[in-house]
Amino acid sequence: MSRPSDHYDSPAPTKDATPAKLGFIGYCRFFWRQLTNMRTALLLLLLLAIAAVPGSLFPQRVADPNGVTQYFAANPDTAPILDKFQLFDVYNSVWFSAIYLLLFISLIGCVIPRTLHHLRALRSKPPRTPAKLDRLSAFAAFDLPAGETDAEGRPFTPASVVESARAVLRRSHYRVQLFEGRDLSVSAERGYLRETGNLVFHTALLGVLIAVGIGGSIGYTGQKVVVVGQSFVNVRGAFDSFNPGRLFNDDFLQPYRLVVNSFEAKYEEKNLNALGEAIDYTANLTSYAPGDPGTKRVLKVNDPLRLGGNDIYLLGNGYAPTVTVRDAGGKVVFTDDIPCLPQDANLTSICTIKVPDGLKKQLGMQGFFYPTASPLETGAFTSVHPDLGNPMLTLRVYAGDLGINAGVPKSVYSLDPDGMTQIAGGKAATSALELKPGQTVKLPDGYGSITFENASPKAATNDLSQSVKRFISLDVHSDPTQGWVLIFAMFVVGGLLTSLFIPRRRVWVKVVEREGGGLRIEYAGLARGEDPGLDAAVADIARRHARQLGLRLSP
Repeated sequence: MSRPSDHYDSPAPTKDATPAKLGFIGYCRFFWRQLTNMRTALLLLLLLAIAAVPGSLFPQRVADPNGVTQYFAANPDTAPILDKFQLFDVYNSVWFSAIYLLLFISLIGCVIPRTLHHLRALRSKPPRTPAKLDRLSAFAAFDLPAGETDAEGRPFTPASVVESARAVLRRSHYRVQLFEGRDLSVSAERGYLRETGNLVFHTALLGVLIAVGIGGSIGYTGQKVVVVGQSFVNVRGAFDSFNPGRLFNDDFLQPYRLVVNSFEAKYEEKNLNALGEAIDYTANLTSYAPGDPGTKRVLKVNDPLRLGGNDIYLLGNGYAPTVTVRDAGGKVVFTDDIPCLPQDANLTSICTIKVPDGLKKQLGMQGFFYPTASPLETGAFTSVHPDLGNPMLTLRVYAGDLGINAGVPKSVYSLDPDGMTQIAGGKAATSALELKPGQTVKLPDGYGSITFENASPKAATNDLSQSVKRFISLDVHSDPTQGWVLIFAMFVVGGLLTSLFIPRRRVWVKVVEREGGGLRIEYAGLARGEDPGLDAAVADIARRHARQLGLRLSP
């Protein structure tokens, strides 16, 4: 406490007094103390949670590269600005990593000193008994008249009463210490497990950060679109997009192969208010690995497949029309299954077809696939159901340079028509091409023809349910440390619950000799922090001690 300014030996204040300069070392020490403050750690943890929010608002290149491509196509003005702020790579961004590292350093600076202090506290003895127990918030007392004896007929003494109190406190898991002086007393304390739980919480949180950091460095994520009937091999070149960690090595990829045998989608057909909504998706696969001649597997949404150290998720699905392009002489120059990216719940999908060779010029086609096509008043089409009821493929055709010969990677799901001539659709002389399964139409300007292949002979009998192939989008995730993350997360929860529900208490029992030979037994408690059960705990110790002495206290 500072002395008043008029105290006789207080120096007179000076008007030109200036604070001492901290200097470089002083500022470093100041910022280190601020960074390693527990409040700062909690603030950084909250800031990290807030910084992760954009990762759920915008598509991320790591998890949804096709979504990023679509976002750029739909928002050509704002997407580049957002990309400069790394909002499509939130978890790998500079600002997210900075918060992550500051939280990491802050937790280390908080945990280590507190752990050392806690270890010293565990070895220390309970504090001495205060002189005035009745001044504490939780207090109880009763008197033993002179000549009172125990169950064996022996008179009570301060030593026997205190020893009995120590036994009661020990059974309640208190650390106890006897103190002698004017009055005999026992000092007890418990609840160090509260601070232990607090340290376990922060240490485990630090472990989660370390495990996540290591997992992100040596793990990888990849996406692959697989058409039914085709296969996927777990090699780096087979992925449509691949995002490895900084310390990833191709040797981490375990060999296996997946074949997509079939895909089943169930839609609501009875409830008119939810007509066409997806009920269930099921992909039937066969996996092959060294020593495994083939195992049938089932992949569902939110039910990943564990294979080769990977978690394989069913990320999406759609239609993949089989398209064949022939030149003017009828020679096949292109044939492939074209995965079309769904745009709405009824699977109206965008398709991109590129024909690089075999014709007098390269051709690029942009179009829409409608599982159940229905015309609008404007003359355009839309899909009114996600299942195959009236499948139709419409295409706009461009001729020119596709820009794929320069060696610059191009997305197979997008087409840049700049520099190309539109020969069908839009303002071209020929309207957009319209095809149904099994139909063939001529390409403008003598380029040949294009056929929408029928994927199933059943379509010949007006059964269109299998006329177009389906595809599934797989998300392959490898994180060797996810088991450790789970273990540390369990410690985080356990430590948090321990620190919340175990109270830190100190209890004292003092025996005061009264004039005339009687004894007064005083009980008092003190909590560190909020402890609404302290009064009840002190009263309970008094009752149990009385029973130990063979007495009965009035409630």
